Amino acid sequence: MKHFFSFFTIFLIAIAMYAQEYTLEGHIYGEDNKEPLIGATVRVEELHTGASTDFDGYYSIKLKKGTYTITFSYVGYEPSRQTIKLSKNEKIETYLSVSAKQIKTVEITGEGATKNIRSVEMSVNKMDAKTIKQIPAFLGEADVIKSILSLPGVSTVGEGSTGFNVRGGGIDENLVLMDDAPVYNSSHLFGFFSVFNPDAVSEVKLIKGGIEPRYGGRLSSILDIGMREGDRNKVEGSGGIGVIFSRFSIEGPIKKDKVSILLAGRRSYADILAKPFLRKDLRKSQFYFYDLSGKLNYVIDDKNRLSFSAYYGNDIFGADFLRFKWGNATSTLRWNHIFNEKFFLSLTGFYSKYSYAFGLDFKDQGIETGFDWNSAIVSYSLKPDFTYYLNKNNQLKFGIQSIYYDFKPAEASFSTDGKDQDISMTERFALENGIYLQNEQEIGANVTLLYGLRWSHFAYLGPGIKQNYQDTTAGIRKPLKSVEKYDSFERISDYHFLEPRLSVKYSLDEFSSIKASYNRMTQNLHLISNTVASTPVDIWLPTTNNIKPQIADQIAVGYFRNFKNDTYESSVEVFGKNLKNQIDYIDNTDIFFNEELEGDLLSGIGRAYGLELYVKKNEGDLTGWISYTLSRSERKVEGISKGEWYPNRFDRLHNFSIVGNYKLNDKWAFSANFVYSSGTPVTFPTNRYQIQGVILPHNVQEARNNYRIPAYHRLDISATLTPRKNVEKRIKGEWVFSVYNVYSRRNPFAIYFEQDEGNPEIAKAMQFSIIGNFVPAVSYNFNF
Repeated sequence: MKHFFSFFTIFLIAIAMYAQEYTLEGHIYGEDNKEPLIGATVRVEELHTGASTDFDGYYSIKLKKGTYTITFSYVGYEPSRQTIKLSKNEKIETYLSVSAKQIKTVEITGEGATKNIRSVEMSVNKMDAKTIKQIPAFLGEADVIKSILSLPGVSTVGEGSTGFNVRGGGIDENLVLMDDAPVYNSSHLFGFFSVFNPDAVSEVKLIKGGIEPRYGGRLSSILDIGMREGDRNKVEGSGGIGVIFSRFSIEGPIKKDKVSILLAGRRSYADILAKPFLRKDLRKSQFYFYDLSGKLNYVIDDKNRLSFSAYYGNDIFGADFLRFKWGNATSTLRWNHIFNEKFFLSLTGFYSKYSYAFGLDFKDQGIETGFDWNSAIVSYSLKPDFTYYLNKNNQLKFGIQSIYYDFKPAEASFSTDGKDQDISMTERFALENGIYLQNEQEIGANVTLLYGLRWSHFAYLGPGIKQNYQDTTAGIRKPLKSVEKYDSFERISDYHFLEPRLSVKYSLDEFSSIKASYNRMTQNLHLISNTVASTPVDIWLPTTNNIKPQIADQIAVGYFRNFKNDTYESSVEVFGKNLKNQIDYIDNTDIFFNEELEGDLLSGIGRAYGLELYVKKNEGDLTGWISYTLSRSERKVEGISKGEWYPNRFDRLHNFSIVGNYKLNDKWAFSANFVYSSGTPVTFPTNRYQIQGVILPHNVQEARNNYRIPAYHRLDISATLTPRKNVEKRIKGEWVFSVYNVYSRRNPFAIYFEQDEGNPEIAKAMQFSIIGNFVPAVSYNFNF
């Protein structure tokens, strides 16, 4: 018996040793610049499983004792394969060299070619800076926001409009993050360019569905933009000289392999080029934008890393008596810490401010009259995120976030004859909290689940006022009943919500999978705009006792398949969204300097549903992708369209885009981009009355958005010339020749009516176009 127990003990110890798991961890970097490769793939060949790297290039896998073949790969780089004997925790730092075929590859995912099949993620698209710079763009300048418009489910109301729309949602329903700091207005030059400098961008990730519990605060999408860290090995620079602006960036080590810095800036110069051609009295006019981006990265040791990133940019317009300015400022401080091989922390704090100012001053004209208006939204946040590898099949993430908001709708004054009159609107404050827990779990070889829960809380705080309105007929302004005052940090109103999330992936075979997702989202920040296209002077307001939180429930199902050794990838997705507390407006609402604006707002329900098709070619001399979206986005609000469903202003039935890139030889590369979209809805009169020779339009049915403007379509092309390389030449450059709107399509931005001068009884429909001709451009890009 004694020998039996000894044998049994040894047997149990052997089983325990066999079952014991060890951690394989490390970072993957690019050998060319020593920057972390985000989303690189680590694959365990024997188990047909693996992991992807995070924004720091870090990975971690739990494995049992044994010998494994590990493949490290990233699109555009040569894969690396190693055989390891795992009998303890191992750390492998991997550097991948640039592939000789890199120039022939369009990188829209930036990850392993089978990532779209194996990952539980769906309704997600990724681009890196190289892909963004290949797409033909307005005036030849690569742009982040314009690039994502070529993806399924993404649209815009037209040229010259701010932001973007995802699956029928408004631009305020997109959470745009730059290194975790929110950007409240992503546009320069009234929407023609975005605030993101491609030279400073590492990767762009758009999430339209299956949103993880760690994200919150918006209904439609997350646009997560990561800034580059800067080369830790050598000093490098890049830039470009274009028709509308020039840019320059420089990066390098402050302390080699430990501290790196990246600085990038842009400045437009339309005002400088136009000045010689302007009248003398207009030569003081201002018409330009600029932005500065920077990131400092400090690798303290193997377990600790600090980074600080910042952005500052403005658009400035002005004449003799007019001043107009808007811009963003953000900063992010992040500490990444590894407690052990299973437990990690990312502690992030950020500051973000969006502000705009408008002014009139007629003193130079001898008139003692002036006007000043300043508006802003400011937010501060602290956010610890934890990752815990429970075992090789379960990865837990949990965390908490608090955001404090300061809303300044209008700090305004009007002066005349030396007397000032304060016409400011009440400042508002709020606190938003969120706690989340999620788990990514593999069940067998074919099934992966990502499930979790987010609890959100929003408090409308003092100092401020609580407006109480009387009920009235829907569609008519609510009369103000009473006003209550609150002191600092007093709770005026608050709301609590649970937001469940679930994503499922089932692998059919090595080349295809089916995915499904459900997510509930809530939103407590509201962009108040009653124009067809949002403008920089629209107002941000918080959820209050009168403005309820918006809620969206979305379900999506998709089929994903790759062809010809992952040369082609494709997907088909269908989605449906139900929305509550959608904001709309009574007719003729004035959103500016209206202290009783909440009495003009209406609340209703919404729905959006559609089909998205996507096919992409990854390799070869000819690369690119095709996307098509068939969708509807509608609202139902008491007081509008007699309480019936009506299309909202972002509804576009068809959206089609094709992007192609062709590498002719080592010197020439060509690109083309074609887009087609159904016209946006618009409200037109159905009848008219004539009173004393004046025509008065009238909408008999009281129908909102009862017509559509004509469809939008456009073709852009570009050619890139790279001179013969001289290895002894330090500065290398390329010329980009482009034509925007090749066939001079006069796409309508808006339709309006005016009386015919020859016959006052006739009202003519007039079309307004932002760009009506082809726009050629040439730019020179360089690096050293």
